[in-house]
Amino acid sequence: MSEQRERTTVRGTPVVPGVAYGPAIWPAPRPALIVEAPTLSEDERDTAQTTFVDAAKAVEDRLRARAAAATGSAAEVLLANASMAADRGWIGAARKSIAAGVPPVQAAIAATEQFAAVFTKLGGVTAERVTDLEDIRDRVVAELSGESEPGIPTPAVPSVLCADDLAPADTAGLDPARIVALVTVRGGQTSHTAIIARQLGIPCIVAAAELRSVPAGALILVDGAGGEIVSNPDPEEATALVEQYRVERDRIGAWTGPGRTADGLTVDVLANVQDGAGARAAASTAASGVGLFRTELCFLGRDVEPTVDEQASIYGEVMDAFTGKKVVIRTLDAGSDKPLAFANHADEANPALGVRGIRIAWQDKGILDRQLDAIAAAAASTSSSPWVMAPMIATPDEAREFAEAVRVRNLIPGVMVEIPAAALLAEQILEHVEFLSIGTNDLAQYTMAADRMSSELAALTDPWQPAVLALVARTAAAGKAAGKPVGVCGEAASDPLLACVLVGLGVTSLSCAAAAVAGVGAKLGTVTSAQCEAAATAVLATGSPAAAREAAVAALS
Repeated sequence: MSEQRERTTVRGTPVVPGVAYGPAIWPAPRPALIVEAPTLSEDERDTAQTTFVDAAKAVEDRLRARAAAATGSAAEVLLANASMAADRGWIGAARKSIAAGVPPVQAAIAATEQFAAVFTKLGGVTAERVTDLEDIRDRVVAELSGESEPGIPTPAVPSVLCADDLAPADTAGLDPARIVALVTVRGGQTSHTAIIARQLGIPCIVAAAELRSVPAGALILVDGAGGEIVSNPDPEEATALVEQYRVERDRIGAWTGPGRTADGLTVDVLANVQDGAGARAAASTAASGVGLFRTELCFLGRDVEPTVDEQASIYGEVMDAFTGKKVVIRTLDAGSDKPLAFANHADEANPALGVRGIRIAWQDKGILDRQLDAIAAAAASTSSSPWVMAPMIATPDEAREFAEAVRVRNLIPGVMVEIPAAALLAEQILEHVEFLSIGTNDLAQYTMAADRMSSELAALTDPWQPAVLALVARTAAAGKAAGKPVGVCGEAASDPLLACVLVGLGVTSLSCAAAAVAGVGAKLGTVTSAQCEAAATAVLATGSPAAAREAAVAALS
């Protein structure tokens, strides 16, 4: 008789809804980090420095090659990691150690410890990059040691990937036919793992503190909506739940738009994109346009600013993919966890509260002017009329100055609402711009005073936080009073249940990962505008994300 294993449940923060069932797999072990080794002789040190630089370059080149083969978020995070492998400060610290006689492997370890301590001290989203830096270290150490590059195993059967955390190079390029769900011990609503899971359209749970109790090979059932990981469930029950989800997914996949509630209220369901390839993929869905074009991709990893013509070519690809449809372009949102090599960023004690987004333009107006010139050129060449919005706007005066620069180029100006001050002064800001778009990721971070990348604070940055939704409601009300549209382009718009609540709060458009478009649109078609409003009222009366979800389910049933 086979041994009956005990059924156990581990809970985490739900990120991407869905149901999956399969064996748990864990990433292959990282290379051993041997911190002590014999000192190099004087004659060995120059060659050792070259060996280290060559290893870092090999890792950088592999990551850039994978970025070139990827699209959207996957390409962005791979490029960011490739830039880290090429970071002059990190390489310089390692070379300095090697020059003093430290072997290359130990120099890589020491340089990483040095920079990890700095990142941790800075806190915020910068601290989250410690995981990325350690991933680069492990890949370089493996290269120096002649070992295989660490990463995710390729399972023989559809499996659930479990990990303490996942670096961008691990998650980018995953095959959703083989990896049917992602579950991590750490991470938050906007971690790399969460972003890639949304792009792949597979269930995802983060901040599952007890996940290590799940051994490799154990059969687990993942409920991405409820945030539960059940080890050794009843096989028949698990199979039935997966089949039920498959039927629902097929129903969702048949949705062809347009976005509207069951009683006919029109709601634009748009896609978030980051490049031409991603836009073309999104155009194959029922998305009615682009609600967020993240333009950072053509800036990240560049030592020099792209020319106006180079930028115009990239922007034109996105406009071409959605000819005659709405395209909302966000100007450069760099700084903090997305530094620009050519923007001359000074070191900051708290980059998340420093010079990022539009604040870069206030320091160097030429960067914004050239980007707007490129957008205008792309619009003229494609006969498009893009909407253009600025990130990290905090005051009406900032909105006015940005809008003037946009209008002079015959473009349609708007701003992102990511800072509570912008939500509180939405009426005044709308006097200067034609639309608002709420970025719930940063709005949650700044409203709750909680790093959105912190797994320990994932519950605080949950987009279901009633305080965050209260600011969404206030912003939407300002838009209604002014007769101007207010959309949501943060990750909150990818949650079909929360999408209904957002519509009830007065939001007029929802922009989400392309893989989430059908799910959001199909869900809206099953409820009335009155149900959405009732759900919104019920949610605003709660005091926690869990209570808010329960209230929404009850109101929309």
